[in-house]
Amino acid sequence: MSTPDTSPESRVRALGLEIPDYADPPYGGRYGTVKAFHRTGRLVMLSGITAEDRQGNVFNPGRLGDSLTVEQGYAAARQAAVNTLGLMRLALGSLDEVGAVATVLGFVVATPEFEEHHLVGQAVNDVYVDVFGRDRGVSGRAFIGASSLARRNAVELWVTIEALSDPAE
Repeated sequence: MSTPDTSPESRVRALGLEIPDYADPPYGGRYGTVKAFHRTGRLVMLSGITAEDRQGNVFNPGRLGDSLTVEQGYAAARQAAVNTLGLMRLALGSLDEVGAVATVLGFVVATPEFEEHHLVGQAVNDVYVDVFGRDRGVSGRAFIGASSLARRNAVELWVTIEALSDPAE
């Protein structure tokens, strides 16, 4: 269990992360009929999230191996990971209620020749370890090359987390 000084919420404050609030306006409006997450017991599957801010501005749009460097892709993946923290808060009320990050599936827009998807994806684990610590923040993950994503996003994440408690408890 976290102490107040090591809780995920206190780590977020110490890191100075700006986590978006997806309650207002509601998540997903630009993408049609979609819900932010689905919860079944202690598992919470977050909807896909990109490196867009709440106004729809895309952070580092483009394609890895073409218009974007690995460093720019890493930064986009990092921002997408920070954005997932907003969905986690929406789903559970507090990041302190996250028991573990279970899986991360990431899509990286890249040329066919690009082979550094894992370096881009490392940004996600880096954020989660910073916020949740190694035991709760390191997950299984896969990063897959994609030919395109909506609104020229370079990275999209699909994350499943485990809550500390069942909603019925």
